[in-house]
Amino acid sequence: MRFVALLAALFSIAVTLVYIQINERNRKHTRISKTAEAYNAPPEMGITNSAIARSLPIRENLIFAGELVPLQIPDVRERFDRELHINTYWHSNTIGLIKRSHRWFPVMEEILAREGVPADFKYLPVIESGLANEISPRNAVGYWQIIASAGKELGLEINREVDERYDPVKSTEAACTYLKNAYAKFGSWTAAAASYNRGIAGLNRAFENQKVSNFYDLMLNEETSRYVFRIIAIKEIMENLPDYGFIIDEEHVYKPEEVNVIQITKTIPDLTEFAIEQGINIKLLKRHNPWLRTDRLTVNIGQRYEIAIPLN
Repeated sequence: MRFVALLAALFSIAVTLVYIQINERNRKHTRISKTAEAYNAPPEMGITNSAIARSLPIRENLIFAGELVPLQIPDVRERFDRELHINTYWHSNTIGLIKRSHRWFPVMEEILAREGVPADFKYLPVIESGLANEISPRNAVGYWQIIASAGKELGLEINREVDERYDPVKSTEAACTYLKNAYAKFGSWTAAAASYNRGIAGLNRAFENQKVSNFYDLMLNEETSRYVFRIIAIKEIMENLPDYGFIIDEEHVYKPEEVNVIQITKTIPDLTEFAIEQGINIKLLKRHNPWLRTDRLTVNIGQRYEIAIPLN
């Protein structure tokens, strides 16, 4: 009897194991099927191809600032490919960049066009600062990440109370001056973009030492080597959002905010009181005028400042 009971127990265990194995196989098949369905799902289901990590094709005939990117050079292709994948799959960061671009691109595009700088340079502050008034470890400041010495050379006012590197309009104009000087030196907008990271003198030394005349033939440090390709990659993504899995609802982007610009010709001893007089608070005043760095604004004889007051 004990032998029969043992056989019955073993048979029961075997049946249970077979059942578990079959059930697990079915569950695995279901997961694979659902993944396949998600991959091919239409956009209205809220599932895009970006839900799956896959290698990306590279679009041929890439252009930056009117200049062809020589993708037939193996290392050029690989360096662009790296930045394209990083920025495509860094979803939270890239979505933030896309949203902020709707607020600042209209302003920057107008200035770039007026200054005769290719529109593609609007992507430079995207990778420099993420279109935010940041301060780098090297004390480069603002959307265009300008250091103090360079800012003063480019005509920006920088002191304790006022720092125009934080002004999106004036810093863009200053950056345009730099880029036009760089283009005059190198005869290439791609090289001008690289010099924004390396410096005109530094990039010129690299050209002279390596006896080449094309940016894509240079051997540079890691940061500068990646720099231009980051700009080109973010341009490619932001100009072809659906191709890279980004579905951005128009209602979700950050749009320009309406302001009234007033002329200031006298010292403002207390910016908090000034803000209240304008029907706003100091937070909103500094948000729309980040170049105001303290709690007062000294205006000397003959000086004039423009302060933006939000309408809503």
